[in-house]
Amino acid sequence: ICCSFEHCKFTTEWLLSRTRHRPKIAVVCGSGLSLLAESVSNKQVFRYEDIPNFSVSTVPSHDGHLVFGNVKDKSCVFMQGRFHLYEGYSLCKVTFPVRIFKLMGVETIIVTNASGGLCQDFKVGDIMIIKDHINLPGFAGQHPLCGPNDERFGIRFPCMSDAYSKELRKLVLNISAELGYSNFVREGVYCMVSGPNFETIAEARMLHILGSDSVGMSTVPEVTVAKHCGLRVLGLSLITNKVSLDYSREEKVNHEEVLHISKMRAEMLQKVLNTFIARSHQVEAINSN
Repeated sequence: ICCSFEHCKFTTEWLLSRTRHRPKIAVVCGSGLSLLAESVSNKQVFRYEDIPNFSVSTVPSHDGHLVFGNVKDKSCVFMQGRFHLYEGYSLCKVTFPVRIFKLMGVETIIVTNASGGLCQDFKVGDIMIIKDHINLPGFAGQHPLCGPNDERFGIRFPCMSDAYSKELRKLVLNISAELGYSNFVREGVYCMVSGPNFETIAEARMLHILGSDSVGMSTVPEVTVAKHCGLRVLGLSLITNKVSLDYSREEKVNHEEVLHISKMRAEMLQKVLNTFIARSHQVEAINSN
């Protein structure tokens, strides 16, 4: 097995022996969002290719670095670039870093992505707090928990109805209001497709009918594995384009446009995240009461 408990343990011990950081929060930076890791202090960077058993990011906008550092005195680890099904990686490879984080002692994972807006009320540049997801590849058997279950990570049949922590979502909504961002922060349902092509109009209409507010090519496998191994999850999706549901519309989406919008909003997302990380202990207090 390419991602056995032994493989995970070896990689975890390799990292722990090379850094003094003991992160409690992990952040996965989506397309064009590597900036999120730039403001950390006491920074230590590992290239993916140097980490045993790690995959390498092949998407141009993904840097391929694991960054350890402090945000407001909180020890964090950032993935600058993630792995995708469309790159040809197995889903156990895509989600391998999540299990490493768990073994390192991480308790909360923040996943970010760039996605296309299906909800007609959404605008380009909106930040969507993910409240739930639809795992389309999972319906077709492309699922990171397929195969033998290792009880050391989690149970065979994990519940997914509360995959995205209600308390964490509430905290982000409060922070967004304080920062004056409420007019472009939404909540919604994210749908994962495998990609790498953008959706046809018929596909987009189908996803919209199914209840999806946005669509992207990542995130859900990491969230599934994070929930399986007992991590608290916050998901943030940056709406970088409007998905066309209308045959008469002429504009076409492209990756460059996605990156342009990501860069514009990344600083605001960074502010939200930094404040969130500084206050994440407030949620721990709520949970322990």
